[in-house]
Amino acid sequence: MRKKCARLIIGASESCADMLYATRFFVPDPIAWLEQDGKTTAILSPLEIDRVRRVASIDELLDSSLLEKKPAVKLRRKPALIDLVADLLARRRIRSVSVPGSFSHADAVALRKKRIGVSVEQPFFPGRELKSDWEVQQIIRAQRQAESGLARGLEVLRASKPGRGSVLVWARKKLTSEILRGEIDAAVIRAGGLPANTIVAGGNQACDPHERGSGPLKAGSAIILDIFPRDQKSGYFGDLTRTVVRGHASDALRNLHQTVLDGQQQVLRSIRPGADGGKLQRGVQDFFVSKGYATRQDKGRWVGFFHGTGHSLGLEIHEAPRFAATIFKAGQIMTVEPGLYYPGIGGVRIEDLVLVTDRGIRNLTKVEKFLEVT
Repeated sequence: MRKKCARLIIGASESCADMLYATRFFVPDPIAWLEQDGKTTAILSPLEIDRVRRVASIDELLDSSLLEKKPAVKLRRKPALIDLVADLLARRRIRSVSVPGSFSHADAVALRKKRIGVSVEQPFFPGRELKSDWEVQQIIRAQRQAESGLARGLEVLRASKPGRGSVLVWARKKLTSEILRGEIDAAVIRAGGLPANTIVAGGNQACDPHERGSGPLKAGSAIILDIFPRDQKSGYFGDLTRTVVRGHASDALRNLHQTVLDGQQQVLRSIRPGADGGKLQRGVQDFFVSKGYATRQDKGRWVGFFHGTGHSLGLEIHEAPRFAATIFKAGQIMTVEPGLYYPGIGGVRIEDLVLVTDRGIRNLTKVEKFLEVT
């Protein structure tokens, strides 16, 4: 009998992007998805199988509770999902499978003990890089959810007033990163998104790009608002960053913001199919240096522009390819988010989400870029 190679994913679609891409439905616990000769099979628990039967386009659904009976005789214990998978592969005379890079090492070992070869295929779904029209619409919906969060954040900032030591006061309390993040996240949820680690970072905290932010926010200081919700229906992400100041910014901060904005516009004008992301990243770095903003270490801390210009997203907030590691193609969706970070002045990052088209880009972000909130 000729050996057959199939494709296999084991995981929960709520956390495994490849599983969600393959099945288009959410399950909280691991299931198995198998593709062989163009036919797809899924092994699910009785808790999920009837619901999935109504919503999924999978050729064959197998009830794990019924499959458990045969392996249980050999194992003398309740079989795990990997046991059911191994038994199914053996019955179908499948001697090797390709799996995604996220596949569990323990599951791979278990299959190899059953003399089933396991090889990693990465990317598992190359088609994830180029978004379909349907996927673009899901990402736009997630971006609108991010914009709803931003609108609420700006509303709260406008309603706040500077108090003692320039600390902002809102609803008779000190306005903290935590309070403002809660207001933003609540708005995202009301709009249909799931917030995840929203960034509200003020002052010198804004100089650490992934700092979530904590403590009181102050008037006159840069506040980075970075919102990247996941759409509750589809699982696709949006991503949006604006840097604002409640009140009036210093000249140094105004100049920093304008420089980042000009750098972003330079990149946005240059993205088109065939353009080299690495070259565009070097170009914006050179532009910042020409404006007097070099990237360097200052007392052991990086200052300037020391992260990527952007990244792809979809069913994961950071997906392949990275901005600087791609030759752009129509159908890619990328963030464009240069930033400059100088403690004592502040951090500035401005981020839009764009679709690469045949002629250039379509900007999927629909909010203004201003610095001062008054």
